[in-house]
Amino acid sequence: MTARIPATLIPGDGIGPEIVDGTLTVLDALGAPFDWDRQVAGLAGIQVAGDPLPPATIESIRRTRLALKGPLETPSGGGYRSSNVRLREEFKLYANLRPASTLIPGGRYDNIDLMVVRENLEGLYIGHEHYVPIDDDPHAVAMATGINTRAGCRRILEHAFEYAIAQGRKKVTIVHKANIMKALTGIFKETAEQMYERYRTRIAMDTVIVDACAMKLVLDPHQFDVLVTTNLFGDILSDLVAGLVGGLGMAPGANIGADAAIFEAVHGSAPDIAGQGRANPVALMLAAAMMLEHVRLAPLASRLRSAIGTTLNVDNVRTADLGGSASTEAFSRAVAARVRRG
Repeated sequence: MTARIPATLIPGDGIGPEIVDGTLTVLDALGAPFDWDRQVAGLAGIQVAGDPLPPATIESIRRTRLALKGPLETPSGGGYRSSNVRLREEFKLYANLRPASTLIPGGRYDNIDLMVVRENLEGLYIGHEHYVPIDDDPHAVAMATGINTRAGCRRILEHAFEYAIAQGRKKVTIVHKANIMKALTGIFKETAEQMYERYRTRIAMDTVIVDACAMKLVLDPHQFDVLVTTNLFGDILSDLVAGLVGGLGMAPGANIGADAAIFEAVHGSAPDIAGQGRANPVALMLAAAMMLEHVRLAPLASRLRSAIGTTLNVDNVRTADLGGSASTEAFSRAVAARVRRG
């Protein structure tokens, strides 16, 4: 019998509780051995504990080192920082993994199977910004400082190379802007080229400037396999590759650190459709599959992905955003039924 695995569950805001419930329906059908500790964050955290990231939630993740979460809304005003950013910083979640795979054939692009590995803690997203006043304009000049460290570059690059090799991938592409940002992204390219000496016999590597990469992804995404890049570029390119396979509703994400891993749907909380049963739970189900792989239950992850694909393409059960009429609950029950059939 598989040992039980403690894990933190954060339903989130808006459509979060609906897609979390749907995902739990499927995980239960799969027999996934998670022992859930339910916690709150985002707007729900404000309502329950006066904090979008309550201490009890942080403590739960520190104990379980594993979490599945729905989308979180950052309250406007009040000086609240993004709970997602705080989670990355609190648990040093340095690697953001964003896969993009074709689930519904026949779109503009077909047979897509890409992974973007994004550095999650450094670059221009460190938040070192300020204004310089001139005359009567307090915001006359805006300035931001980006920082990439050699240690941070090595950490994310090693993760990308090791992941790609473990997954049987063929090539890692280093995405940079070292032709212009010679120091900030030059250190990333330089570190990659130095580190590649360790991996040269096991996997191919090439480099590409970020703007050329964006163009090439639109022209022919099949020329890429695993892309690894710095924080800002990774944020943009991961959404671009999600667009190749149908949008953020099909896009899971994993945030990996040395001491914790958090899995999520990367789309927003969509408060305009919350409670209407219209939300597409596929992204969170795919995040749960990544979570199963992380805890070395790859066969269960494969069964889950297969059940989702069969439900969409054989049973033709789809939510409204995918051209169907199934509710969140009906779609989830259909995937669970496929899981039980094996």
